[in-house]
Order: sequence, then C-alpha cells, then structure tokens
Amino acid sequence: MAKGILMSEQNKIIHISPTKYLVGCFVLSFFILLTSYFYTIPPLLIAIEVFLTVLNLFVLGSARYRLDKNALSYGAGLVIFATFINTWWHRSQIRQSIQAEGSDALFKFLRAHLLTLKGLDELIHADTLLFILGLTLFVAVIAQTRLLERISISILQKNKGRIVPTIAIITAIVAFSSGILDGVSMIGLTIRILVMILFLASVKNEIVVFMVMVATIITTVCGMWLAYGEPPNLIMKANLYPYLDNAFFLRYCLPVAIGSYFIVVWNLRKKLYNRTIDTNKLDILDLHMADVRFLQATRHGEVLIPSEFAVQHKDELSSHYEAVEKHLHAGDSLGLAMVKSGVPSDIRRKLLGLFLSENLADELDRHYEHIANGDTINGNSWAHQIRKTFKLMRSQKIKAQWVGGLSFIPFVGLLIWHAFNHTVPLFLASFAGFVVALFGILSIKKMRALAFREAMHEYKEYLFLIPLFFSIMLLQKTGFFNQLLALLHHAIAYLGTSHVAYGQFMGATFLSAILDNNVVADFASRALQGLEVGMLHLFAMAQIAGYATGGCWTHIGSAQSVLAYAFIRRQIDEQYTPLQWIKTMTPIIIEIIILITVIVYVEGWILKSLH
Repeated sequence: MAKGILMSEQNKIIHISPTKYLVGCFVLSFFILLTSYFYTIPPLLIAIEVFLTVLNLFVLGSARYRLDKNALSYGAGLVIFATFINTWWHRSQIRQSIQAEGSDALFKFLRAHLLTLKGLDELIHADTLLFILGLTLFVAVIAQTRLLERISISILQKNKGRIVPTIAIITAIVAFSSGILDGVSMIGLTIRILVMILFLASVKNEIVVFMVMVATIITTVCGMWLAYGEPPNLIMKANLYPYLDNAFFLRYCLPVAIGSYFIVVWNLRKKLYNRTIDTNKLDILDLHMADVRFLQATRHGEVLIPSEFAVQHKDELSSHYEAVEKHLHAGDSLGLAMVKSGVPSDIRRKLLGLFLSENLADELDRHYEHIANGDTINGNSWAHQIRKTFKLMRSQKIKAQWVGGLSFIPFVGLLIWHAFNHTVPLFLASFAGFVVALFGILSIKKMRALAFREAMHEYKEYLFLIPLFFSIMLLQKTGFFNQLLALLHHAIAYLGTSHVAYGQFMGATFLSAILDNNVVADFASRALQGLEVGMLHLFAMAQIAGYATGGCWTHIGSAQSVLAYAFIRRQIDEQYTPLQWIKTMTPIIIEIIILITVIVYVEGWILKSLH
C-alpha cells in the first residue's frame, strides 16, 4: 500500500506557475533589449528559440512537469521578439527612416502592420484566425439545430439497425462536412453520436475507444479534401497564395481523403461485422435523440449523453454509480439503468429532471419502472406525455433547422467570391453564416449561451498559435527560409522530386505527431515559396497529408486528437494512456501512410512525364 502511494506521488503532475514563467520571460526580454546597445545577437538564435518553443509545447504538455500552452507560447513570443529587435534594429530600414523623418515614420509603420487586415495577416494570419473564430461560432450554432442527430437515427432505421452501413454513412457525411466546416467543432458532435450508437449495440469498450480515435481521422485526413475545414490547410493556402486554390485541393487532396475514408470503413467493418441494433426496441429517448438534445439545450443550457451525465452526477448516484455505468455501456437508457441499479425513486426523478425536463421526470420514471418489470404496455402509456412535449417543441426545432440551412447560402456564396477575388476577406464568409444561423436560436436564451460557450471553448485551442505565427514571421524576416529553400533545391537535384516529396510527407507526419500540426504547417510551407508550380503542388499535397496523418497519430498532434483523448479519459477509461493511443492508432496510420506513399510517387511520376 505504501509503495503504491509512493508511486502515485512520484507520478503526480506538477504544474509550473504561468505567472512566474511570464515574469521570467519579461525579465529575459528586457535584458536582451538592453544588450542590443552593446552586442548584436546572431539571427540563428531566433531559429533556435522558435524550435525550442515548439519542442517545449510537446515536452511541457506531455511530461510530468506541465505549463499552460498559452502562457508558454506568449512568454516565448516575447523573448523571440526581443531577440529579433536586437538582431534587426541596427540594420533596419525603419530605424533609418525614424532617424531621417522622425516619429511619423514609426507611426506609419505601426499603422500599416497593426491597424490593417493585410498587415495583421502578414504578422499572425489574422484572416485565417478570424475565419476559424467565425467558423467555430457558425458550427456551434448549427449544432444546436440537432440536424445530424436526426439524420443519424433516420439512417439507423433505414439500415434496419445494421451498424456498419449506418456508421459508414454518418462518417461519410462528417468527412464531407469537415472539408467545409471546422473539424474541431465537428468531432465533438460526431463522437457523441457514434458513442451512443455503439452503446446501443452493447459493444466492448475497446471498440468504442477505437471509434472515438477514428473520428480524428474522419475529421482531419478525410476532411482534407478542401481548405476551409482544417487550419493547416488554410495556413498552407495563405502562405502559398495564389498557387493553392480550391482546384488544387480537389485535384491533389481529394484522392487521399477518399482513400483514407475507405481504409477507415474497412477497419470498422472488421470490428463491427454483423453487429445490429433492434430499432423496434429502441428507448423513447434514443429514438428521439434530436428532440432530447434540443430540449436539454433549451431547458438546461447543456447537452450531455447519458454516460457524461452519470459522471457529472457521480456523487448523487453514490454507491450505485458503477452499476449505472455498466448498464449504460450495455445499451440501457439512463432511466432504465438507474431502475436496474436500485437507485431510489426520489433520486431517479431528480436526475431525470436535470437530464431532460423537470415536468417530465415523473412520467419518465414510471415509464422505466414498467419497462424494467417487463410491462411494456403500461410503460408506453406513460410515454404519451413525453411524446406530446417533443411534438410541441418540434416546430421551434424545425424553424432553427430551416434557418440553419439558409445560413449556408451567404457562407458558401462568400467562399466562392473569395475564391475568385482574394481581396475579399475570408472571415466574412464564416461570420455571415454565423449571423444568419444565430437568428434560428436567438430567442432561446440558454441554447444561445451554450452555443457561444462551446465555440469559445473550442477556439481557445487556437489562441496559443498567435505568438507562434508571429515568431515564424520574424524568422522569415531573417532570411532563414531562403536557406531552407536553397537546401530543398539541392535535395531535389541530388535525390529527385518524388523522393523529396515523400521525405516531406514523412517529415510532416512525424513532426505533426509530436508537435501541433498548425505550427508545423506554418513553418514547413514557407520553404516551398518560389518553386515551380507543379513541384510546389506535389510538395504541398505531401505536406498537407503529413499534417493530417501525424495529427491523428498521437493524443496531442491536433486539436481533434486532444479533444478525443480527453473524451476517452473522461467517459470511457480514465486510465487510458498516450502509449495506448499510439499503439491502437498505429496500424490504421500505417495503412494510410502506404496509401499516401503510392499517391505521392504516382503524382511524382505524372509530374516527371509532363516535363
């Protein structure tokens, strides 16, 4: 026992103080600025600082000692900026202009770079970051209409409860949507729907975990067919403008997305072959999944699947919690699980009221009591009030769905306009879609608040990128990427185009597995500027495929992986480790790597034959 406690203490995560770290970075930055009057730091130090910052995002996000990634990136960005000023100031044109023209030159410089979208876009990819913000808001509002849940249950019924074709169709819809909408927003909704379907099929937890992990591939690799759903794609598109357009993604990235989708479906078929759900015996709340979630958002301002709700109310369930959890994983509904687990009726009704609606708690509890006792006739008679409530609410839900559908008109329209005229900011499309969609739920206070809360929670995953994008831009100003481009030309001359393209794919894959794939995309894509168009397209495709594949390989490779891993630890297996993630994901990742290897070399052969 003592040994176990000692090991627990040794493995305890230690959080480094963000305040102390930021103060330390400020002091170091001030010291670097002071030394600029006496000593000029070599530009190579900026590259080293950027590399160490990105590496520490992995180390201090996975090891025993942890540091908030926003604090880490903003503090490091301050040090990198101070180093750049030390390196650049003495030989800068702006310094010479200030000496010649006075402070007006400084104000003109700051206005051009800090008070215009073009200037901010060069510094931190402002248009891309704003587009992602609008997209997270847009998808969060669209998700409240519960259209995907409604479609999912309809697909399950049309397929007569067969799991493989049902999940294949749902994941195809998600993969298509992830190319246009934000994959990070899509994955949270997708995971919950797929997990509920698998619980209804009473599959083992190992398969549920695998499905959650596979959702990362569906929303990243299978969603790479267009630029707008994945931030690395948008970053590549911005860095290599005007050479990467929608035609490029359809021509080069769509084959990877489709091939990866069929690999996913094949692996799911092996694990779920012949699994079915008797749709005639579906619980009333499972049958009306879309209505349940709409009502939850309307009444309580949160949407939880039964297993999430049970975890949240673990204290109320007390000694019955483990039994309830076991019944939920076996496919029982929340109410039936509580009855079978012997939870007292007063607690059951309180929790059912919190889960769905207080005015339905009594009817739901009596319904499940009869169902548990095998009295289906009386059980269904108590479900009448539940169906009546869903029917009364349905007009409000249908209105939200119609408005949500109409919101795609300005969204898609502005995307097309941007494609033809790049001076039209990209972020206008996502914000236009969001504003129109918001009218569908504007009058529902708690649902509206839930949408904003979910969007902000997801967007926080991107805030740490701002100083990193800024740091990479500073690194570009030092001429570092010109040296990488020269090195790339030498590699092409010595090894050949196809081998270099494949090397870029594998390099992007491994780097994205241990670092954030957005940062890797911004860093690696800048070295492609200036290449011949055909070669640039091949290398860009190889890199994009690498960012997507590597982003799924580990639990920290992408925002989708982070969210999926957190869901597994919270809802399925709190002891699940990063090593287990890698071990489970590696076989399907290897299959995708083989597919992309073939595609890269075929594209390389086509490029060579055209020349």
